[in-house]
Amino acid sequence: MNRTLITTTLALTAAVTALLRPAMADDIELVNTEPSEQKFLTPQEALAGMTVADGFEISLFAAEPDVRQPIALATDDRGRLWVCENYSYAERAENFDDRFKDRIVILEDSDGDGSCDKRTVFWDQGRRLTSVEIGFGGAWVLDAPNLLFIPDANGDDKPDGEPVVMLDGWNDAEVRHNIVNGLRWGPDGWLYGRHGILATSTVGRPGASPDQRTSLNCSIWRFHPTKHTFEVVCEGTTNSWGMDWDANGELFFINTVIGHLWHVVPGAYFRRMYGEHFNPHVYQVIEQTADHFHWDTKETWSDIRKLGVTKTTDEAGGGHAHSGMAIVPPGLWGKEYDNSVLAINLHGQRINRDVLVREGATFVGEHGPDFMKATDPWFRGVELHFGPDGVLYVADWSDVGECHENDGVHRTSGRVYQIRPTREWQKLQLDSAKGVAAATSEQLATAFVAEQPWLNIRTIRLLAERAAAGEDLSKTHDFLKNWFIFPENAPLSKNRPIEQRLPALWALYVSNGCSEAILTKLLNDGSENMRAWAVRLLAEDGRLSDAALNDLAHLAGSDKSGLVLTYLASILNRVPHEQRWAIAEQLVRHDRFTDDRVYPLMVWYGIEPALTSDPERAVKLAASSKLPIVREFIARRLTSEIERQPATVALLVDLLGSSSPNVDVQLDILHGMTDALRGWRKAPAPAIWASVSPELAKADNADVKRLSRELSVVFGDGRALDELKKIARDNSVDLDERRSAIRALVLARDKSIVSYLQGLLGNRDLAGDAIAGLAAFDDKDTPKLLIQRFGGFRNGPKREAIETLVARPTYAAYLLQAVAAGKIPRNQVSAFQLRQMQGYDSSLIKTRIAELWPELEQQAAEKQQRIAELRKELTPDVLAKADASRGRALFNMSCAKCHTLFGEGKKLAPDLTGAQRSNLNYLLENIIDPSATVSKNFQMTVVLQKDGRVYNGVIVGRNEKTITLQTIENQVVIPRDDIEETAEAQVSMMPEGMLKFLDDDQIRNLIKYLMSPSQVPLAEAE
Repeated sequence: MNRTLITTTLALTAAVTALLRPAMADDIELVNTEPSEQKFLTPQEALAGMTVADGFEISLFAAEPDVRQPIALATDDRGRLWVCENYSYAERAENFDDRFKDRIVILEDSDGDGSCDKRTVFWDQGRRLTSVEIGFGGAWVLDAPNLLFIPDANGDDKPDGEPVVMLDGWNDAEVRHNIVNGLRWGPDGWLYGRHGILATSTVGRPGASPDQRTSLNCSIWRFHPTKHTFEVVCEGTTNSWGMDWDANGELFFINTVIGHLWHVVPGAYFRRMYGEHFNPHVYQVIEQTADHFHWDTKETWSDIRKLGVTKTTDEAGGGHAHSGMAIVPPGLWGKEYDNSVLAINLHGQRINRDVLVREGATFVGEHGPDFMKATDPWFRGVELHFGPDGVLYVADWSDVGECHENDGVHRTSGRVYQIRPTREWQKLQLDSAKGVAAATSEQLATAFVAEQPWLNIRTIRLLAERAAAGEDLSKTHDFLKNWFIFPENAPLSKNRPIEQRLPALWALYVSNGCSEAILTKLLNDGSENMRAWAVRLLAEDGRLSDAALNDLAHLAGSDKSGLVLTYLASILNRVPHEQRWAIAEQLVRHDRFTDDRVYPLMVWYGIEPALTSDPERAVKLAASSKLPIVREFIARRLTSEIERQPATVALLVDLLGSSSPNVDVQLDILHGMTDALRGWRKAPAPAIWASVSPELAKADNADVKRLSRELSVVFGDGRALDELKKIARDNSVDLDERRSAIRALVLARDKSIVSYLQGLLGNRDLAGDAIAGLAAFDDKDTPKLLIQRFGGFRNGPKREAIETLVARPTYAAYLLQAVAAGKIPRNQVSAFQLRQMQGYDSSLIKTRIAELWPELEQQAAEKQQRIAELRKELTPDVLAKADASRGRALFNMSCAKCHTLFGEGKKLAPDLTGAQRSNLNYLLENIIDPSATVSKNFQMTVVLQKDGRVYNGVIVGRNEKTITLQTIENQVVIPRDDIEETAEAQVSMMPEGMLKFLDDDQIRNLIKYLMSPSQVPLAEAE
């Protein structure tokens, strides 16, 4: 059946009445607060400055006043465009402005000329409106704190009644520009959405108790429209504002700040911009799918010197902020664009293009040429959405600045553009009143040969709706099975491409026509995509029959496809613990994917929750595993339960001492055990350790010996302590081994080592290690010795010395006295360390800091004044004369302790490379008033230990026994038993007043470097 026949069967040929453009009769008086002096272009002027790839054309579909503040798009069964207009989003300080109501409008092109000629307001009572999707007799709307359903059963574009709250609990205040968003129908019949990192929501049905709710922040989630089931699909990243499914039903989403492209495997844990996953036993996260970034993060000056080329952020793709995404299905735009991911680059004012390629167990996104560029400085694309006939809609928020809206909002503007191929295209004929819904179910069943992805997803949803309404779909089911799913049963339908067969399977499943027998038969299908979906759908209800479990376990052992194996790992988290083992025991044997970015971690995520329920089987799984990560993490997870399940750890130790030990296995087990006990002062020793540890101490492998010694110390073995002391004091031993021995002795709090460490302060190689070790002991001689020897230290030990002196109020008094006496230069103490000392309950320390650093005295009201002064002073002409090379040296001395720029620096705070550094106002606000602009997730935690030592940092990990704190200098693991008190500081990790330490020239140099589009040579530090 050809496309013409398909479109004919779907069409009802009622004539479309010509419609006149209605006058705008809005009752909202909008207020613009954006102060930009940038020229505001007319829609036609903006369009004239846009370029698209060869073979495509771009046109204006709608503009203000017909559309304003377009934050989300959807299309209905008639192909009409639904637009969410968000007016309540306000300046950062105000967050949301409840004077304004958000609304949903319907835009139509009744005469087919490519521009909107009718506009209907569907709903105008939104308050935090971010998303709309159409189906099941109404509109589904995200309007935080609620997921709403607005009924419109007769399709007259007027709500049949008040909105029904389906879910509530979405955070609608702190989360702000990371707010819940992104409603889209998935091929599995669920309604999908997204959530950002800035705050946690606790979501459930209205009236649900806290224990009936689901906590989530950065994640993809889904909601079933008839079962009303809600669940988190995957976790991680930062702020996802765009997603789409490829032709094989693989979900991808776009993200900002860290990596941009991510492949959704249910149950996955991805890298987070900051903070911790809810599960403390994740241990390692999956990195992004793309093999590149859209900003220049890799090049340093040495690279440029060698290669002679500098890839600027502009050339790399325009920046880190992505919003809106669509995947081009095979055949839609021609072979060149098959499997292309299109994503709006907010700061780059363009549409980036990646190409999806199967690699390893899953996918990689390769860099493609940019698809569209705009020159209008007000262009702020936020959403991409495919309509019928291969038309791509682009929503333009039309404002300057970026999503934080530091300087105001321009509410009266907004545009929607259309991009389409210039080649001839057979248009889909739709009924003017009902659209696709006018077709019978039998007609819908033929739709999958039409090569119209827009039609496919609606066909699937419509069959689900009709099944839910009780329609008899048995004939439709038979057709789908014989024509697409098992085409060998119908001679005329053989060799159906997978792009047709998979949508038929989804339609069969969502309309209740799919049985376990059908799915288990598909486990032997020739297509890896069909097998992967059969695996997913078999486990959809959360429990497997014995027959299905056996089939899946067999597949886990025999299938060669990494994609199928990955989804077998993915379903482990959907089934009861006792059903996971048979599948997992086969999955861990596939050593072809040992180094894969995704597969071993998915196996780990799936098996981890079951380990403690059957620890003996868990140890056997570790022994048989050919995946090193799984071996190591099993040992780590089981050892973390040493106080509750000591017999289990004994089994691990027995594995270490087996008659034919494998060094790789030993190392994985030892690494896992030592990581589990990191930060512990003492742990109960397994009885078998006394017989196994001497054998490990004789091992040929140095790491086996070192790790076993560290464990012996934690297990209270005095012999191990004596051996470590010998190693530490032996000048003939390798430096790394001596350093390791010192760290182990310090961790054991062996006070006899203090005098030895003090004696090492003059050792060129070990002075830094000695100082770091002395910080753990409160000894009256230490601060005096550090100050006495300070001038002879190299830079590294000097930093360690200051950090140690700052860490205790008693030591801090010595430090300030030394600064006052000129023994330690004032500039050796950072703003971070000054703020830490200001937090001590000591009037003497505070007074001394005020005397030595008078410039720190600043009133809050002065911040905005200082921003205004610098904005006026740092003109383009002034910055053009500044020295970016010297600015880079200043960056390395201060900012690089937390931030990364062009690949240099630490990752404690956001990577600045892809940020909107060209915006001077953005930079000044973040530098001068950091606590107002940085998320509370970057606010410090102050930890006071029982021995008087104080840490300031961000908590990046925690379990029952320890917390892991990222300080400015390093990462420390602190036993909870050693903690006297913790408190959250109401400030950012970044201290205020950093510019007060710089003169005018230095400020100009630093700002110029921060605004540089690419790396510059490094000048010597001043």
